[in-house]
Amino acid sequence: MPLPLLPPLLLPLEALLDLALHLVDSTGVAYSARQVTPTAPLPRLRGSSTSNDVTDNSGCKELTFIFARGTTEIGNMGTVVGPKVGEALKSLTGNKAAIQGVDYPADAAGNAALGGSGGPKMASLVETALKQCPDTKIVLGGYSQGAMVVHNAASKLSSGQVVGAVTFGDPFKSQKPDNIDQFKTFCASGDPVCLNGANVMAHLSYGNDAQTAAQFLVSAAGL
Repeated sequence: MPLPLLPPLLLPLEALLDLALHLVDSTGVAYSARQVTPTAPLPRLRGSSTSNDVTDNSGCKELTFIFARGTTEIGNMGTVVGPKVGEALKSLTGNKAAIQGVDYPADAAGNAALGGSGGPKMASLVETALKQCPDTKIVLGGYSQGAMVVHNAASKLSSGQVVGAVTFGDPFKSQKPDNIDQFKTFCASGDPVCLNGANVMAHLSYGNDAQTAAQFLVSAAGL
């Protein structure tokens, strides 16, 4: 399946943060996040920026969530939305969710690979999780460049291996990933990555959608 061209404003997260945090008015007073955008302020980190339940073989859970972070985010889960979805999944399932981040470069150059720098690793993690725990339900997630990783990984998997996926700020939001029946994408108004908008803060607002995304994934898994 051919993939669409990248939006011209697919900026590294580092650049988005820098721009958002340095917007100033003519008096030199920095705008708050709410002044810059109608969406919520920069989300605070909840949960760990690194999770390795699959690679550490931490034990079988009813649900396994594999997530790909956005460009320049730290750890293997990032901070904007990945850890929040993971924590919400644990809460909704009574701590019966395994959380795993994709260890891929997530650098600016990787955007040109359209998810190819992390897709094979995500697909491999799915295979590993199912080998370790054949009865676990696999769900995927990705933010920004990580959303492209989800699309790339899905094309390498078989139908039924993954029961659901969510993406945030997805450049390919109009395309449902291959081989995944249950899919939901979140694209904030004005997001320069998924809507060619001009509101850089919108691309950083997806922590607000973590609970909704987690509820969707739990439902997709039939839990």
